[in-house]
Amino acid sequence: MKYMITGAAGFIGSNLARQLLSEDAEVVAVDCFRDYYPPELKRANIADLLKNPSFKLCEEDLSGKNMSWLDRAFDASEEILVYHLAAQPGVRKSWGEEFYQYTTDNIISTQNLLEWSLKRGNVKNFIYASSSSVYGRVADLPMVEDMTLPVPDSPYGVTKLAAENLVRLYTRNFGLPSVSLRFFTVYGPGQRPDMAFSIFLEAIRTGNPLRIFGDGSQKRDFTYVGDVVRGLRLSEKCTDGRVMNLGGGNTLPLLEAIGTLEEAAGKKAKLLFMPVQPGDVRDTCASTELLFKTTGWKPSTPLLEGLRRQILETENRQN
Repeated sequence: MKYMITGAAGFIGSNLARQLLSEDAEVVAVDCFRDYYPPELKRANIADLLKNPSFKLCEEDLSGKNMSWLDRAFDASEEILVYHLAAQPGVRKSWGEEFYQYTTDNIISTQNLLEWSLKRGNVKNFIYASSSSVYGRVADLPMVEDMTLPVPDSPYGVTKLAAENLVRLYTRNFGLPSVSLRFFTVYGPGQRPDMAFSIFLEAIRTGNPLRIFGDGSQKRDFTYVGDVVRGLRLSEKCTDGRVMNLGGGNTLPLLEAIGTLEEAAGKKAKLLFMPVQPGDVRDTCASTELLFKTTGWKPSTPLLEGLRRQILETENRQN
């Protein structure tokens, strides 16, 4: 069996590919290197992977109608396991004119890949990377999968929920094996430069003010990328279209998380408080009971340890 990873040069995709290659798996990596953040950073994510003959990179766009390039990446009889991680990320940038890119990359591309998987006929599972952003504002925590109607609070969340529903529809109507995992604030080595801890670390390194949108008491469920990769792997046998939370068990107020980051970095941060941004929900906290019952998965990485690993990887890149 071969593994396909879309968004393979991204933060989570490159970590997943590295794990699969360490298990002697063959990986077909798909990435079109959007300029949401510098493509050279994504190329750096996979520089070591390109040296492995079991890693094949397809620089292609999933939003186009012609998918023949993807057929050529596999033999006709090969079984395939799809990890669909490609997406246009970011809550704050999803408003206004940028929304077109979100509908293209998060909805159209997902539907194209579902159609391709259905026609292919030998896709063993379609594992979709969803987001906690689908929940929006939830009064009672933790966030549980069986909410009747998630109500996203950002255009980004709307597109992730739409794609999640598409995946479920293809399972219900056509029997395409699938599972969707809702990620909660993923951090660790290779984290995107637009994500909170990367921004905070750069501010601490340069001595610039660390901007906090709100009063800092808002809570997030921080999830280490290695725990995410392990959760993805354990979910491969879940094929009934279910949706499960994948959260790290490190739910704490932002100011407390910054204190942990300061401890890991060995430096104090200068704080600058800013107004809350549209689409930023107050708190997130994942119920992971369903994922544990289904796969046995539990998070295993304390926040301090995970941040130290992220800092070390960042320093190695800069040197």
